Amino acid sequence: MNTYFITGASGAVGSTIVPMLLQNRDTRIRILLRAESDEHLAQRLEALHDFWQLPPGDETRQRVEALRGDATLPKLGLDETTYARLCDDTTHLVHSAASVRMNDPLDHARRSAVGSAEVMLGLARTLARRNTLQKMEFVSTVGIAGKRPGILPETWIDEARAFHNTYERSKAEAETLVRAAIEKEGLPITVHRPSMVIGDSRDGRIIHFQIFYYICEILSGRKTSGLLPDFGDAKLDIIPVDHVAAAIVASSQGRSPRGHILNLCSGPERSPRIAALVMLVRQILQERGQELPRGRSIPRAWFAALPRLLRPFLPAPQKRLLATFPMYMDYLSDHQAFGNDVYMSWLKVRNVPLPERADEYARRALDYYLGRIAAPRSRKP
Repeated sequence: MNTYFITGASGAVGSTIVPMLLQNRDTRIRILLRAESDEHLAQRLEALHDFWQLPPGDETRQRVEALRGDATLPKLGLDETTYARLCDDTTHLVHSAASVRMNDPLDHARRSAVGSAEVMLGLARTLARRNTLQKMEFVSTVGIAGKRPGILPETWIDEARAFHNTYERSKAEAETLVRAAIEKEGLPITVHRPSMVIGDSRDGRIIHFQIFYYICEILSGRKTSGLLPDFGDAKLDIIPVDHVAAAIVASSQGRSPRGHILNLCSGPERSPRIAALVMLVRQILQERGQELPRGRSIPRAWFAALPRLLRPFLPAPQKRLLATFPMYMDYLSDHQAFGNDVYMSWLKVRNVPLPERADEYARRALDYYLGRIAAPRSRKP
């Protein structure tokens, strides 16, 4: 029996990993959830069961245990008995917990990324000393490249670089800790760097709508009176969440690639042009009966001035959206690319190709998103 301990199980990637692992009846899973009380913990777990489509009475539910704690706290915020039990029989670690807010104060971002990495590496060391640890999967991000020019390789990055935001900086600092644990201590860790994660390639499902969906709201033009920056030939590297989760699960099961790093991304060749995404977003909205203002392309510098010019005339929700424009435009304005040669070679060996048509899986993701935001809100895990 393999026993997994997973942080971030209520996040986009973690919530997709869990049902994949549960397909093996010899796997049991403990997940760490923040909760105000045991009752709140039970509610959060029930909401996850709903997302995983596990009905009451399903025996699979019995193989998932929720622990109330916090990955940034010593011993994960668990009591001594629970933490000791975790150290007794855990065979696999998956650390995917992190705040994805890009504008957090740096100390908050570091507490989330670096602090939780320190705590999880401490647990990994304990398990390694007891000879129970088989593998640890560490979920990072291609964002550790920051504003580094060129293509990000599937290697450690040593050079100094600027970052777009505190999220990127703190994740890069966390990777430094993990690198030391691999190279100096020999811990069995694979680092996974997803690009921009979107909904499942098959049906668009995802538990939380993150940066891609906010960017699509900008690309639609319906928040900016049809005004859009001139993106030229810039591309946006997106990856369906099921492909990210499948790679992490396979790696945890001993089918790791050579080396220690996988850039889980579409790569320069498969990434869609942003201009094509603009057309797709607007097409889907129009198919749903949305009336959109005529799209007009303007220089990026002009577009960057929109928040200041339009703010006095907009209601509060649109003001908040406009306030995030500079952060998102910073991402879209960089001509960055992420290499995935090791990842692609590994997929080829396993005969698991990436989806070829970004427009098809992006359409499914957007259809799911638009259907959900138009429907009554359900409970959040």
